[in-house]
Amino acid sequence: MANDKFVYAVQGVSQNIPPIWFMRQAGRYHRHYQKLRDKYSFMQLCKEPELAAQVALGPIQDFDFDVAILFSDLLFPLEALGMGLEYGERGPKLDWHLRPETLGQLRSLEEALPCLEFQKTALKMTRAELHPNKSLIGFVGGPWTLFTYAVQAQHDGNLIESKKNLPLFSSFCNALIPLLIENIRLQFEGGAEVVMLFDTAAGELSPSLFRERVVPEITKLALAFPQKLGYYSKGTQNNYFTNDFFKSGFLCGMGFDHRWDLPSKLKESHKGFIQGNFDQALLFAPLDEFKQHLEDYIKNFSDLPLKTRAGWVCGLGHGVLPNTPEDHVRRFVDTVRERLR
Repeated sequence: MANDKFVYAVQGVSQNIPPIWFMRQAGRYHRHYQKLRDKYSFMQLCKEPELAAQVALGPIQDFDFDVAILFSDLLFPLEALGMGLEYGERGPKLDWHLRPETLGQLRSLEEALPCLEFQKTALKMTRAELHPNKSLIGFVGGPWTLFTYAVQAQHDGNLIESKKNLPLFSSFCNALIPLLIENIRLQFEGGAEVVMLFDTAAGELSPSLFRERVVPEITKLALAFPQKLGYYSKGTQNNYFTNDFFKSGFLCGMGFDHRWDLPSKLKESHKGFIQGNFDQALLFAPLDEFKQHLEDYIKNFSDLPLKTRAGWVCGLGHGVLPNTPEDHVRRFVDTVRERLR
């Protein structure tokens, strides 16, 4: 039970039409989600597996994406570690922030892990209802992104508090990484084919700090599940990564935001899939302009030899934004398949 296009992309097999999935494809822009949100809280949609499955299946049924994604939130490991979690109009709120003096309040792995079992059940329920020719993936937050939320409950701006407390990152990861490993294991047990690491705050670090602090923690996760994890980091550039990062094959693929020249990246030696990276804001353009942006984007890939674009997973540079026109999402999927068949 998997999508052939996605399997071929992971394996690097040449194909005309790439698989398509968007980050945040199940979310606030979608009427299917909005109807559920009118009845249930965000926490209920995430934590009640039947509801999480309904949300995850909505965009597959409506837009025919090739891949369904666990509907959840990347902050639940922090809640499991005992930091509390609420969602309000201004976003997530933790009961306390991570500091040297609060580090000892983090729960043990044995205490924390049962709090994440609901994700395994949600994946099982999603897989049970998902068409056999669709793939299913899970996700967890990247270590640095979870650290920024633990320290300051957000990752907007310049992350002064997180960088002031940078020596705390390693100590925090001593508790976090074992939990993420078991969290990922639960998701694979639930039916995920791949688990993505979403590190949306990684680009706020300098390249040298990213390589020094973040890459070793990603490596620990990837080595626990060789060629089963994908990694996406927002705002990073080529100089954040060594050649070995792309070529080693310890990841099964990487996602790239719209700042990257993805056709050029496909031309380079790499292992695993390369996902992205249409600018999500261009989905708001007037129809004629949107169609032209999309045609220009597709041409960059259609001009490549078929062998060169092997591994490409078509998507956005980041997640679908609130209020994105649904018709443009549908047109994106249909146009990619029509132009590249």
